[in-house]
Amino acid sequence: MGKIAIVYYSGSGHTAKLAEAAAKGASSALNTQVQLLQIQDKDVQNGRFVNESLLAQLDESDAIIFGTPTYMGGPAAQFKAFADATSERWFHRTWKDKLAAGFTISSGPSGDKLSTLQYLFTLAMQHGMIWIGLTDLPFNDKGINRLSSYIGVMAQAANEPPEEAPNEADKLTAESLGRRVAEIANRWINPTCTMPLK
Repeated sequence: MGKIAIVYYSGSGHTAKLAEAAAKGASSALNTQVQLLQIQDKDVQNGRFVNESLLAQLDESDAIIFGTPTYMGGPAAQFKAFADATSERWFHRTWKDKLAAGFTISSGPSGDKLSTLQYLFTLAMQHGMIWIGLTDLPFNDKGINRLSSYIGVMAQAANEPPEEAPNEADKLTAESLGRRVAEIANRWINPTCTMPLK
């Protein structure tokens, strides 16, 4: 059974909606266990991330999907504190060969979200992880991958509350990524698996 962990920080609830959508997609794959792990403000004390229990849960996963809002062209400070706290795992190669993916959201259609996704990609590469992107073409009737990002999910929420944004298309994009990660995880941990990728 593939174990998918979705670890994310959500400042105002929009990123949490993407995390839930990614979890929905991952859960739709057979033989998959999904954990939603939210980075809380209280997890960061004096600028340092201190939730060892959350890190231990990530150690047990086959794939980690990272999520953070894009603030000022990069990940939220709380997510960065979490990432810095993974340095011991980096040193011991604990996450080597785990699968990885990512998503982000900002108020603008661009909002320099690419910088955040590239940061998440770099974090995964430093850990020796295997990165999974999107394959969905943006020209479809559901609006999936409407912002045309392949490195990971980009979503938008301007001044709308989390009940309204991200919109359905962006949530479907996160759902697609979650499903893809779960399906690949099942193949990764069970090479004889013949489940087709969608």
